[in-house]
Amino acid sequence: MSIFDYDWGLVWEYREALLAGLWTAAAVAVVGLVISLVFGLLLAVLRSAPKPFNWIAVAYINIFRGVPALVSVIWVYFGLALVLGIRFTVFQAGVIALSLLYSAFFAEIFRSALQAVPSGHTEAGLALGMRPHQIFFSVTLPQAVKIALPNIGSMFIGMVKDTSTFTVIGLLEVVRVTQNLVATTFQPFVLYTAAAIIYVLAAFAIDFVFRMIENAYVRPPMGVVGRGLRAHQRREIVALAARVKAVTPATGTVYTPK
Repeated sequence: MSIFDYDWGLVWEYREALLAGLWTAAAVAVVGLVISLVFGLLLAVLRSAPKPFNWIAVAYINIFRGVPALVSVIWVYFGLALVLGIRFTVFQAGVIALSLLYSAFFAEIFRSALQAVPSGHTEAGLALGMRPHQIFFSVTLPQAVKIALPNIGSMFIGMVKDTSTFTVIGLLEVVRVTQNLVATTFQPFVLYTAAAIIYVLAAFAIDFVFRMIENAYVRPPMGVVGRGLRAHQRREIVALAARVKAVTPATGTVYTPK
């Protein structure tokens, strides 16, 4: 029996069900990405804090980087229901499981990206009279995000693929839909091949989107949008310069208006 003897028409026949499964997987991954990015950044900042505060971040990162996605979602969906009586929907459990796991990975990505930003930029901000939180959000973080973008894209592809393990709780993503179709058509080779192709195409699409974001972030926009952004940047620079009243040559102290 050759590969052409299989009923490949099933892929087109059940295309809507397969695409619905991809949509579910993408929705879980996108929500999980947003949450894990925020939590990962907080962990990265805490990771660089003095002892003993950084121990909390270190313990969390090392624990959840070693937990498989399958175990994580079982803990969230079944474990919390048994121990604390908290019951989540399969969608909520999938998002929480991904967020717990990938926030640990994003914490290390952000930590390395923040450390890659030259310390002279922080010193320049201090010399201009900027407060530490202003330097972090206006100077350090934008540069760190630019450095971390390629790794964030790779992690997002992994998040989409890890939703395939959530079949254990009944999440109707690509693999779960494929299992249901195989049970009625008895064509596992055809349908699982289709599922694999869907994941590969999704990976290409995600990589394309993140490359576009990276190029837009690295290369300044042109045209009307670019002129508007540059004008906004000039206004911010002028406003910042106006805050600096004088610099005492003897001490180097920066005085700013109250």
